Amino acid sequence: MNESNAIIEVLEAFVSDNKQAHIDRVLKLRTRHLTLVFEDIDKPHNVSAVLRTAECMGIQDLHFIKNKNDYTVNTGITQGAAKWITMHHHCRADDNVGECFDSLRKEGYQIYATSLHETSRSIYDLDPKQKTAIVFGTEADGITEEAGEKADGFVHIPMSGFTESFNLSVSAAICLTVMKSKLGEWPQLQDEEKLDLRAEWYRKIVREADLILKTKGIEV
Repeated sequence: MNESNAIIEVLEAFVSDNKQAHIDRVLKLRTRHLTLVFEDIDKPHNVSAVLRTAECMGIQDLHFIKNKNDYTVNTGITQGAAKWITMHHHCRADDNVGECFDSLRKEGYQIYATSLHETSRSIYDLDPKQKTAIVFGTEADGITEEAGEKADGFVHIPMSGFTESFNLSVSAAICLTVMKSKLGEWPQLQDEEKLDLRAEWYRKIVREADLILKTKGIEV
């Protein structure tokens, strides 16, 4: 029995039938086919709003590149969403942008940076059949030159007014909505991924879960 199975077997007795059924429903709608990347975001409250939106829409992974600015979850805005999201922090490499992008490409992602670059295509023209990562920069300056050079291309949201940009949380919500509408439904997680997430979520739901597991000889 692998670790996730063992954790689930021990903790399942402490999780109500309703909560188990809710987790079943959420896992069927979760995806890693699309992910969002945030490069040195300077307005953390907006990222917290994105985190909440992404979790509600079934996105499992978010990536944070931190060269200058850190990010702390604002629990008042996320409303607990951070509990269910997998957050990847890229802050310890000599080249955090490169480290993040390399890790995404190893997982099969195409990487598109949001920008009004002359070669940028409309988000409505982006083909999401391949796993896709969309990169957002600061609201004032956008992505860095390095991120633009290392991305596979650029995307933007067409606008009809005088203002040249949406709020970060609105931009992310539009991108997610467009990508999901193109796919119809998100591609589901693999069975092993669902198992691992169930075990992780059980540990977060059950009070003193790690202590209970330890009494059963399971160290986590």
